[in-house]
Amino acid sequence: MTEAAGPKSKRILVTGGTGLVGRAIQKVVADGEGRPDEEWLFVSSKDADLTSAAETKALFEKHKPTHVVHLAAMVGGLFKNIRCNLDFWRRNVHINDNVLHSAYECGVQKVVSCLSTCIFPDKTTYPIDETMIHNGPPHSSNFGYSYAKRMIDVQNRGYFEQHGCRFTAVIPTNIFGPHDNFNIEDGHVLPGLIHKVYLAKQSGSALTVWGTGKPRRQFIYSLDLARLFLWVLREYEEVEPIILSVGEEDEVSIKEAADAIVEAMDFKGELIFDTTKADGQFKKTASNAKLRRYLPGFQFTPFKQAVQETCAWFSANYGSARK
Repeated sequence: MTEAAGPKSKRILVTGGTGLVGRAIQKVVADGEGRPDEEWLFVSSKDADLTSAAETKALFEKHKPTHVVHLAAMVGGLFKNIRCNLDFWRRNVHINDNVLHSAYECGVQKVVSCLSTCIFPDKTTYPIDETMIHNGPPHSSNFGYSYAKRMIDVQNRGYFEQHGCRFTAVIPTNIFGPHDNFNIEDGHVLPGLIHKVYLAKQSGSALTVWGTGKPRRQFIYSLDLARLFLWVLREYEEVEPIILSVGEEDEVSIKEAADAIVEAMDFKGELIFDTTKADGQFKKTASNAKLRRYLPGFQFTPFKQAVQETCAWFSANYGSARK
């Protein structure tokens, strides 16, 4: 729990406040992007179990937020999703329903929830845009998580139409940065690779990348995403979601991402691709045209620089990093 002193007109509650994006928002706010009229409250699962309606309601009644950034979710990489689709569905549906309904009951002025590009239809045309979310089934590997996240968009529309609530959502592409989950089995691709390179370097062994290395992804640095979250909270007035992403031209292959990590960590060993492991979706190219219409001049951190900063953070915080 972190709280600022003094009278504030906005009390902003951030669920999932100690995760990858929550920590990034904390840092951006602390480093000068916060405003004098804003009080930021970062909460985690230690403060309340958001799968419980009673605990969620008690959290909201305790802090009385005027605004909510809803990041809390059960998340995991490809292989954890494949194993636990039902768990991802149930836990996330409960969390989202409890948070949005508590926000409505407590008179919260605005909620910004976090979706993901993996929720889009598997069979689709590219680039994906905000209008396509419900156009077909998601990829079978993570259908539980995807459908639960899609329901946030359904609920946002329902709360707006029935109660006039300003609840919206952002759709980031693949997020990475300090405070990520660097678990090799259950984490996302980039932090998992960073951890693998770190261990391979320590042991002098080869680096094994799961899959062919050919799938392509748009990666967004958590600190860039945090700055965009502040803009959405303060300025974006639509209920319809908005994709937060680097441009289509900045998409990189898993092999290119691995090469950037190898370079950042000065790894000199062999690179092997284990093609017996699943690749997941080949690509999920998203259009950031809507974002660019609003913010044509927004500067993203260059991918290699962001990878270097993340690798440096992981190496410096290896003992305490989630892994």
